[in-house]
Amino acid sequence: MYLTGRLPLLVALGAVPVVLLSAAGVNAWLVAAGWILVCAVAAFVDAAVAADPRRMQVDRRLPRRVLLGEPAVAEVRLRNIGARTLHGRFRDAWQPTAGAPPERVAIDIPPGESRTFTLPLLPRRRGELATRFVVVRSDGPLRLAGRQARLDSVGTIRVLPPFTSRRHLPSRLARLRELDGNTSVQVRGQGTEFDSLREYVRGDDVRSIDWRATARSTSTMLRTWRPERDRHVVILVDSGRTAAARVGDGVRLDAAMEAALLLAALASRAGDHTHLLMFDRVTRARVTRVDGPGLLPALVDAMAPVEPQLIDTDWDAAFAQVRGLTSRPSLVVLLTAQDAPEAARGFLGSLPALTRRAHVLVGTVTDEPAPRESRPDAASVYREAAAEKTARDAATVAAAIGRAGAEAIADTPERLPPRIADRYLALKAAGRL
Repeated sequence: MYLTGRLPLLVALGAVPVVLLSAAGVNAWLVAAGWILVCAVAAFVDAAVAADPRRMQVDRRLPRRVLLGEPAVAEVRLRNIGARTLHGRFRDAWQPTAGAPPERVAIDIPPGESRTFTLPLLPRRRGELATRFVVVRSDGPLRLAGRQARLDSVGTIRVLPPFTSRRHLPSRLARLRELDGNTSVQVRGQGTEFDSLREYVRGDDVRSIDWRATARSTSTMLRTWRPERDRHVVILVDSGRTAAARVGDGVRLDAAMEAALLLAALASRAGDHTHLLMFDRVTRARVTRVDGPGLLPALVDAMAPVEPQLIDTDWDAAFAQVRGLTSRPSLVVLLTAQDAPEAARGFLGSLPALTRRAHVLVGTVTDEPAPRESRPDAASVYREAAAEKTARDAATVAAAIGRAGAEAIADTPERLPPRIADRYLALKAAGRL
């Protein structure tokens, strides 16, 4: 049972006769108590004759997956299986990050009929969003009180990473087509294969001249090479405690996902095989042996429910998992935050075992440097000193990563994904993959 705003108004209306009767010599307290009793009885009777909200059936129609930040529509179908018309309101119990409207929806459903209501959603958090029940309120005829019931009805939506770095993909694909098509690699490397012969033009590398073909032709012929396909690219995303640090408007894990998706989309178009592993001390997500158009849907679906864990990552176990994905990786991209020398010892100790088997890139998401203030106070001086120390520590770790045989790339959440993609293309162009 619940009370509406009409009941206090009805009780307040009794003040007028109480004042008039008290002026006529009648006991005002007795009249007030009688009026309150009448109002209470009216409220109980009103609630008793209201339609039973438990006689409602709830059906849902929800999108299975939506992108973070994009609007979605949830449909709720209510069917009245009772004997009386239900006048009232209902509210769907979505968690706050689903972005459901806070207002209750008015309903008026005759017996034996059903109504379908649409609720706009705007997810503000990646992962699984769920609603467990619907609350229905049935008003009495006088609208003084009513009956309320909770109707269990489970609905879930998986909110996928937004892949905002997709905007960098067209320009990188154009560069990939240059490598793989009209402008083939002219210097043969370990990761290139013979493509075709063409005539020599001024500015070409003379080391690529095919002298046998030149002897058979009337002009100087040049060999062109193209990047090899079917290489294995392994992306390892650290989901340990450092991934929970806030950088910009999000956390490091979200920025690492953007970099992984952009690289995976590019490598797939280049004909390479992409493997994804999200790990701290156990495997949080794993995608392997998926190629073609199904790769990106599989990646975002696996990434969606992963959240940073407040534990240190076991790098020996992580690299063992990488070796289990493929026996011959050409490129391993580690998306982690190694910017403190003391915390990076375990990582640096395990890294050489991986660099002996493949080319390794270590990508780290960092904050945008804060501008210096013209008139700093004590607090800003301390902030600048802390930022300077953090930068020096990060440079020390980056130098240690280089000595271990890997490449370190650190940048902001917006710039790190295209930088890793550009490095992949550069390695392709140099024939090192």
